[in-house]
Amino acid sequence: MPVSLVVMADTHLPRRARDLPHALWAAVDAADLVVHAGDWVDVSLLDALEARARRLLAVHGNNDHGALRERLPEVARADVEGLRIAVVHETGDAKGRERRCAARFPDTDVLFFGHSHIPWDTTAGTGLRLLNPGSPTDRRRQPHGTFVTAVAADGALFEVTFHPVPRGPRP
Repeated sequence: MPVSLVVMADTHLPRRARDLPHALWAAVDAADLVVHAGDWVDVSLLDALEARARRLLAVHGNNDHGALRERLPEVARADVEGLRIAVVHETGDAKGRERRCAARFPDTDVLFFGHSHIPWDTTAGTGLRLLNPGSPTDRRRQPHGTFVTAVAADGALFEVTFHPVPRGPRP
């Protein structure tokens, strides 16, 4: 059965926004699997996503400390409808990213990552797909914030969509 995903990273709540955008919460409520690639900043968002998401696959980021580091791993993995997924916050410099990640995650079909706040969708020579959803709350050098929705089925990722998030008021 196809599994719907919503993917986010670098939410930085409450420093960059008071809450997730309404469109992202609606996507969370509709998804079978929610992926967060780190930099939550405050544990209250983790608690909220655990309460609302049907299933959560998440990691901590470089700005996450205390309870977030205690509750979340540096790397998370899951098999979703035959699709081998890994999640990590940092992948290093953009130059050489595909080669480095393919070597680090040889048994992975899709790697979700964050840190840069910049949307990214490429495929390494090995077939590893690398996806950064950007940030829904801190657009850093981008025209708008973003998050991703997708569908996993039959060992592949389909319908990958980067959703723009309009700029909202800051706290």
